[in-house]
Amino acid sequence: MSIETRTPDTGTTRPVSLPAAGRRPDLAVLVRPDSPEAEAYRALRASIKFAGDERPARSILLADAGAGDERATIAANVATALAAAGDATLLIDADLRHPAQHRIFGVDNDEGVSTYLRGRGDALLPLAPTAVPDLALLPAGPTPPDPAELLASDRLRRLLAQAREAAEFIIVDAPPVTAVADALAVAAAVDGVLLIVRSGRTRRTAAQRAKEQLLRVGANLLGVVLADAPVGRDAYRY
Repeated sequence: MSIETRTPDTGTTRPVSLPAAGRRPDLAVLVRPDSPEAEAYRALRASIKFAGDERPARSILLADAGAGDERATIAANVATALAAAGDATLLIDADLRHPAQHRIFGVDNDEGVSTYLRGRGDALLPLAPTAVPDLALLPAGPTPPDPAELLASDRLRRLLAQAREAAEFIIVDAPPVTAVADALAVAAAVDGVLLIVRSGRTRRTAAQRAKEQLLRVGANLLGVVLADAPVGRDAYRY
């Protein structure tokens, strides 16, 4: 399976801990492949590929319960790790309020999720190629006045159906679960959800509330990603 792109105009897993990263958004899987951070993303990739029991979870939302700005970077690294293993991967930026993926990958944001959801039913997904082989990006597109309503529409499921034809794995980035309703609309439409919490920062009540909201909309909660986990001096590394 391969991803076709065009320029703008086209089962429960165990928790996986991610070491603390710098504030600059980057792709640790590529630029620091021997780091504990990159190894954690590869472990998360393995968990994703075997999640879902009899029905593999091919479309996965990275749901934020308090990871802050790190959520977009985590989603980008997870998608990159999947693509690095040779799996055709599509990263979808469904954060229509504060999109970040187009900046991380250096692509235009003139078209994307928002323009597709407002467009014709026969429209092609405006996918953008990235510098990472086997990885394409569907940017968020221009900020609409009604992001929650757009993401709750039937066209989101149509978008995901097209995405499944284009890629083996789809990683979706969306706003925090407890802040706005956007992520809950996406959670109800994807195959599985990974809940991101931040070590030492995310309150237990916030994580529990996010979990309850996801389950209330029928989300398939696959597991938890712990961001900013400290790595001890004796941590095993190659």
